[in-house]
Amino acid sequence: MSSALAHTTSAHPARRARRSSALTTVVALAVLGVGSAVLAPAASADTDYGGGCVLYTDNPAATVDALHNHCSAEQQDQIFRDAPRGDVPTGVTNGWVTRPPVMEAVAPPFWIGKNFYTGPDGGTLTNRITGAGVEGFPADVYSGPARLDGQPAWLLDYTPSITPQILDEIRQVTPGVWFGYSWWRGFFQTTLLLTFALTEQ
Repeated sequence: MSSALAHTTSAHPARRARRSSALTTVVALAVLGVGSAVLAPAASADTDYGGGCVLYTDNPAATVDALHNHCSAEQQDQIFRDAPRGDVPTGVTNGWVTRPPVMEAVAPPFWIGKNFYTGPDGGTLTNRITGAGVEGFPADVYSGPARLDGQPAWLLDYTPSITPQILDEIRQVTPGVWFGYSWWRGFFQTTLLLTFALTEQ
């Protein structure tokens, strides 16, 4: 009897050790799971400004269509204000005028986008003129304050071209899509010429 009691008594620490080890494993897995949930990046969501004005995180064509056909001037302005400067475009981009309507109508035969020769800090660009994509109207590309709100944007400065009065400013509103403004720097005041969207080819 004493031998059986001794065996039973000696087995208890082993069972307790196994239970403790199992509990430690469960707690560790739970902590790791919570930690992973906290550290994992949040899933990007589309941004809906109402009335069909939606920025799609994984659909540049739909975003441009919304900017072009569904976003009001006020919504476009808010989209620009909400956006960070983002990455500078690189390579060949397609472009669309998004307002005013008269420029939306007349621009497509003459302007189809921009070619960016840029690195992380900027560079230069040329505009793609006519359906043939002839390069013209060069500009310097650098970071600076936007005229709209004074916050960082990519400035497209046409001082090197035959239209030095023009200054564009753009921000990356979704991956692969930039939205911006084209200004005419007059002697007495700066006037908005148009707004436009760009996507990488």
